[in-house]
Amino acid sequence: MEKQQSDFDYEALKKKTLEQFRSGKSLFSKDGAFAPLLKDFLESALQAEIEEHLDDEQRLKGNRKNGRTTKELKTAEGTIDLSTPRDRTSEFEPQIVRKRETILAESLEQKIIGMYGHGMSLRDISAHIKDMYDTDISAATLSAITDKVIPLVEEWQSRSLESLYCIVWLDAMHYKVKQDNKIITRCVYNILGITTEGRKEILGCYTNEAEGANFWLSVLTDLQNRGVQDMLIACIDNLKGFAEAISTVFPKTQVQSCIVHQIRNSLKYVASKDQKEFMKELKPVYQAVSKEAAAQQLEKLSEKWSKKYPVVIGSWQRNWEKLTTYFAYPSAIRKLIYTTNTIEGYHRQIRKVTKTKGAFTSDMALLKLIYLATKNIQKKWTQPLQNWSITISQLSIIFENRISLNL
Repeated sequence: MEKQQSDFDYEALKKKTLEQFRSGKSLFSKDGAFAPLLKDFLESALQAEIEEHLDDEQRLKGNRKNGRTTKELKTAEGTIDLSTPRDRTSEFEPQIVRKRETILAESLEQKIIGMYGHGMSLRDISAHIKDMYDTDISAATLSAITDKVIPLVEEWQSRSLESLYCIVWLDAMHYKVKQDNKIITRCVYNILGITTEGRKEILGCYTNEAEGANFWLSVLTDLQNRGVQDMLIACIDNLKGFAEAISTVFPKTQVQSCIVHQIRNSLKYVASKDQKEFMKELKPVYQAVSKEAAAQQLEKLSEKWSKKYPVVIGSWQRNWEKLTTYFAYPSAIRKLIYTTNTIEGYHRQIRKVTKTKGAFTSDMALLKLIYLATKNIQKKWTQPLQNWSITISQLSIIFENRISLNL
């Protein structure tokens, strides 16, 4: 008796597979060589699930098969048309491909979230998915996928923190956000701390309408509620009332105002023709070897420029104590704290990701992207700061009752 020939053509499958593999086409897309195999596997699995569901008890109730529905199922390898069995009472809940599930495999979702976290727009992600996997995903679906990050953002914002941070930088960024059919400016408050092990950590990101000492006070209170008991040194800009807000919550913290911010603000009120000469005579003030020497240089600066630029000189004199905190520390610590360069470096990396965005649809849309970008940035923060062993030893001597080393 002649053997019946199988419908499966292995040679044709092999030829098609090699052609698509060499050309870089997806093997699981609608026209992919492996698409029929995946489709057959999933439909067979769904058939087995409904057979198991329709047991004697279900049949006694009058439940039975009730045809099939067809839907497009998007996978990390492409899109397939899947036939799903139904039952009369609609009690059947398939597990391998759930009801209303149109995207299979967390790997595709992770790819989407990863691209979003690197600053790609939903439109660009959709086009990329189409090019790479021959799969169409709407902006609404992509938005729903990225919304799965929201619980992680909320958990991250409320997580417990360490009791002590050696150095903390506090600074703000500004973004455009849509609210009530208007575009408004939102302020993002960021806190970057250095642990006793010398590693960087973003302690929190908060949003508000504008930067102000009152909101910073609520931010600091939240950090305290999350476990922070002490900050040795806080580095800030020259926002009015900021230092006082810090002392209210952390009274022992030494506050250092950013020299670079002070210089920038000063130059705003110095005529362009005088700026070069003014800066030449200002450098000996903040580059002095000691606070006393700096005070002498400030006096010289005042004698020459106070009549022409009283606002500028007055600002340096009023903020002198906050601007000169760093003189009390060795050079390694001075370099860390006399500017907010550390957190501004973090901000530059965040802006690389957010620069393609016009206005965010909400505060949470903004925080989602900052959270994902921060997670990517922190992957590189695996090592302590350079020469941290020396720095922490110096800090332990200066703040002997507030920090202890595990020796």
